[in-house]
Amino acid sequence: KVSHDSKQGMKEFIAEIVSIGRLQHRNLVQLLGYCRRKGELLLVYDYMPNGSLDKYLYGKDGKPTLDWSQWFQIIKCVSNGLLYLHEECEKIIIHRDIKASNVLIDTEISGRIGDFGLARLYDHGSDPEAIRVVGTIGYLAPELARTGKATPFTDVYSFGV
Repeated sequence: KVSHDSKQGMKEFIAEIVSIGRLQHRNLVQLLGYCRRKGELLLVYDYMPNGSLDKYLYGKDGKPTLDWSQWFQIIKCVSNGLLYLHEECEKIIIHRDIKASNVLIDTEISGRIGDFGLARLYDHGSDPEAIRVVGTIGYLAPELARTGKATPFTDVYSFGV
């Protein structure tokens, strides 16, 4: 959330939207733009008709709703998306909130990383600054809680959880 009164905060938010909006990868949910509504800035993404991965973890009877080949496909897709964010982009992009509810499932049951609201961009070879720790409890890497520095390794830890 960025205050409309903060010109610097708004500039940084817009710069980040422009950077993330340029990302084109089959395993990322496409950012379409943003919206200002009732004092909040909201990010707008492609619609994913099959919802998020957390809905597929357990069926009504407590059994998984996907077979092993579908799970493997989703795992490959998310790991390819993370590889793109961490190594193949112009800047390193740290998602900072990888979890089942932020992995969306497309029509082909492929996983796509979504919700870049907490993402941070860094130059390759730079040392990320210590910042306020954000993310979802239970998915946070121990070193993030200890140092306050989000790195590609902290995203990988969250993905493993």
